[in-house]
Amino acid sequence: MLTNDHITLGPVHENEFEQMASWYVHESFGRRLDARPLQFKTADEMKKWWTGSSQQEYRFGIRLKETNQLIGFVEMDGILWNHGTAWVSIAIGESSQWGKGYGKEAMECCIRFAFMELNLHRLQLTVFSYNEPAIRLYAALGFTREGVYREFIERNGKRYDMILYGLLRSEWASEKTFSL
Repeated sequence: MLTNDHITLGPVHENEFEQMASWYVHESFGRRLDARPLQFKTADEMKKWWTGSSQQEYRFGIRLKETNQLIGFVEMDGILWNHGTAWVSIAIGESSQWGKGYGKEAMECCIRFAFMELNLHRLQLTVFSYNEPAIRLYAALGFTREGVYREFIERNGKRYDMILYGLLRSEWASEKTFSL
């Protein structure tokens, strides 16, 4: 369930929080992930965030199967168990691994886990309109564009929308064949 052709999802180890913090040095990483101003992270801050998860959050490191290298993470948070909904996000931190399809594989695993293991009904996410690779990814995964927060964010003197996407379990299941 937490593995695909080239990646696996799993824990992040104590000695990897420094690596995760280094991803925030890259402006394009932080600006795709967060609406807040670019802020560098320390290994201690990353560890506190990672280990501070609750019953409303699931976080997984994304690892390359071949080398076991940590290249990013996926997160489901804000889970409302009574409604079966959650927010999902993904980040490939290692820029050398961008554009290779690992994000899609990781999201496929995350979606499978959410719908088949956690029995959730709906996943949702937001993305900034300038993040065209992510928008293409979410469309390829079957997410539906549901709304727009117009001119939500300003970057380098220009306003950008934040787009809301959603995926229902029934929509996802209609596209899949299962073998247990």
